[in-house]
Amino acid sequence: MKRLSFKHLKEWFGFTRRERRSSFILLILILSVAGMRYIIPSGDLTIKVIPPEMGDTIKKYLSGRHAAAAVPVSRTGPVNRQRQLLDINKCDSASLEALPGIGPVLSARIIRFRNLLGGFASVEQLKEVYGLTEETFNLVSGRLIADSSDVQKINVNSADYKQLIRFPYFDRYEVTAILKYRELLGKIEDFSELIDNKIIAPGKAGKIRPYLEY
Repeated sequence: MKRLSFKHLKEWFGFTRRERRSSFILLILILSVAGMRYIIPSGDLTIKVIPPEMGDTIKKYLSGRHAAAAVPVSRTGPVNRQRQLLDINKCDSASLEALPGIGPVLSARIIRFRNLLGGFASVEQLKEVYGLTEETFNLVSGRLIADSSDVQKINVNSADYKQLIRFPYFDRYEVTAILKYRELLGKIEDFSELIDNKIIAPGKAGKIRPYLEY
């Protein structure tokens, strides 16, 4: 009887060395997978039906978690996004230059005009500053306030010609008329006297009124 050798098996299957190695590795993998069922205990894999009332509870829980995740949580407290308004009757040139569109020249003009007026009664008066464009005013007006309580008033019953003519809203005729009216009739009681006697034009009344006292 002829003896069977490994050489004959090799010739029978026709495997190369690399193929034999691959077959050996594949055999190990098959045995490993087959042995997993004995190593890992099998659990209860049956599908259980969730009662309707439990389903509603789970939906509420999941929707609550989703809503909570959608709202960003601030760890530093609420953020105040409102800008601090700048009072143009108290600010200095550096504060004005920090505003968009206002440089050193415009800043100096604003402060000079403020000094001539005795303070701004309204932010709208910035439009009267030479060189300040409508575009620049629109950029800065929302960041400004004008505290009218800081306005320095002119007493029309005691101010002399020099004090009155220095005020930007008075022209020479109006100053002369005020002094003449005081000379003839004495004390001016209120602003309406100046309007009724045509000393101040009605169109200028709104600008001048905040700056006079009696």
